[in-house]
Amino acid sequence: MKEIRGDAKTIRELLSGNKYAIDYYQREYKWQTKQLQELLEDLAGKFFNDFEPSHERQAVKNYGHYFLGSIIISQKESKKFIIDGQQRLTTLSLLLIFLHNLQKTRLYQVKLNDLIFSERFSQKSFNLDVEERNACMESLFNNIPFDDTEQPESVKNIVARYADIQEYFPEDLTGDALPYFIDWLIENVHIVEITAYSDEDAYIIFETMNDRGLSLSPTDMLKGFLLANISDEAKKVQANQLWKKRVSELIELGKDEEADAIKTWLRSQYAQTIRERKKGAVPGDFDRISTEFHRWVRDHKPDIGLNKSADFVRFIERDFAFYSRQYLQLREASISLKPGLEEVFYNAQHGFTLQYPLLLAPLNADDDPGMINQKIRLVASFLDILLARRLWNFRTITYNTMQYAMFVVMRDIRGKAPTELVKILRQKLDAEPEVFASNERLLLHQQNYNAIYQFLARITDHIETQSGISSHYREYIAIGKNRYEVEHIWANKPQRHSDEFSSNADFYEYRNRIGGLLLLPKSFNASYGDLPYAEKLPHYYGHNLLAKSLNPQCYDHNPGFLAYKEHSGLTFQSHEEFKKSNLDARQKLYQKIAEEIWNPERLNRVVESYISEEVAG
Repeated sequence: MKEIRGDAKTIRELLSGNKYAIDYYQREYKWQTKQLQELLEDLAGKFFNDFEPSHERQAVKNYGHYFLGSIIISQKESKKFIIDGQQRLTTLSLLLIFLHNLQKTRLYQVKLNDLIFSERFSQKSFNLDVEERNACMESLFNNIPFDDTEQPESVKNIVARYADIQEYFPEDLTGDALPYFIDWLIENVHIVEITAYSDEDAYIIFETMNDRGLSLSPTDMLKGFLLANISDEAKKVQANQLWKKRVSELIELGKDEEADAIKTWLRSQYAQTIRERKKGAVPGDFDRISTEFHRWVRDHKPDIGLNKSADFVRFIERDFAFYSRQYLQLREASISLKPGLEEVFYNAQHGFTLQYPLLLAPLNADDDPGMINQKIRLVASFLDILLARRLWNFRTITYNTMQYAMFVVMRDIRGKAPTELVKILRQKLDAEPEVFASNERLLLHQQNYNAIYQFLARITDHIETQSGISSHYREYIAIGKNRYEVEHIWANKPQRHSDEFSSNADFYEYRNRIGGLLLLPKSFNASYGDLPYAEKLPHYYGHNLLAKSLNPQCYDHNPGFLAYKEHSGLTFQSHEEFKKSNLDARQKLYQKIAEEIWNPERLNRVVESYISEEVAG
């Protein structure tokens, strides 16, 4: 083996003036929303341990450091080929591009260009230089939408993860803290770069670090601790078999799911404290369970009732078995629609991972299936309403923004019966300052495409099912060649509306309002998107009910829809033309439909339905 070098580098040292390549046989960029969220949460949490608004920028050099692991490089002539670590380097590149764009409007900016690309003879090349990704990276850097149709998996994931960064980047980092955070990220976050000078040596290092690194995971260590405290050998064997079976089922669902299930269970039932967002604040139960749940259980034995051998048996055979099973079912419901658990899926569509400890919090191991389902539906419905209201009012639902409030809800609803649960959840919704009527100007912008898409899918599906039409929600959110897209009723032609708008900016603001949007197949926009409204209108009649309701024909011989219009009192009307006043009318209509869908009375109906079923049974 030739010379091997290991250098601890800051992000600036790693990326400035260096070019990294990926061989064609390397695997795709595969990070998903979960990994991206965890990285943002970890970075923000570490940064806020030291940040104070009163600090000068120079104080950042004394902030704590963050270790992002190691990467393995094969050095070939002037190029560095990534053998291990492209997932992190790709994600870091996306984060730097996002931060570059985020600070564009600021008078003083932290220079990031040389960490993202280099330029020679007016030719730009990215420091993470992968040919098939360059067009996509260029579009993201220039803040231009990129169509990833027919693109490789890596490019699709890059586009999706950049959208995740836009959606989940902590709001409290976007203000005065931003330049401090950028300084900290590039100067205080470190990666160890391990360099070999042949592929063979690089892969030997990679295999040694991965295949032979048989260190126990936190899940293994927790199991070992619990089993070691069971004195009855037969019960120990039985508990071990149950543990292995359930962990196997969770791993089948996805990587790290067994650890996530345990964290979710312990947080939901036992976390009493959470770290405050201020300098020097110590981690609470909620935080420690996330990073070292095996140690937390050992340190809190008496608090969670682990005193004698029988307690440890119960902890595995009753509690772990029950909550891990419920977690598994909830995760499955978040991936595909399950009858009775639709709200779990809806919340997951927003990437809201905090829902899982909340959904488990009111459950007791001796609850019957009907009671479990009722409690889950109550909490999931509460979250569905809360998230919709926040998104409608341009408020973020990122992990860091919502973490403390959701911890308080989780703690307050722990183990509660349904009737008490309804009271608590209704009080929390009633205490929210904003409802749908608080924002009459909801519009599509760069950061809320997914939220607007989900609003349109839910609104369209709701009015159709209420009119007696089978649900097409799965079709509306499906991904693929025939996917749906947000369609602007007004084409991107401000000159057609110069009689009502004196400036292009005013036109675009109105054009993007939700009342001027529909959800239609991608092919429709390609064929008809630029046409004047009068020419689009006949084609709208051939699509979903929200689009169809613009056309006068929708109000003839359509008994299901007309009955729904009548009993709901919603002001549906056709529009022969679509001027500013017509868009205003649709904006109000969409708001009223949203108020009907996300009505807090849903919570009471869940309880009433359960009581009726119990009486009937």
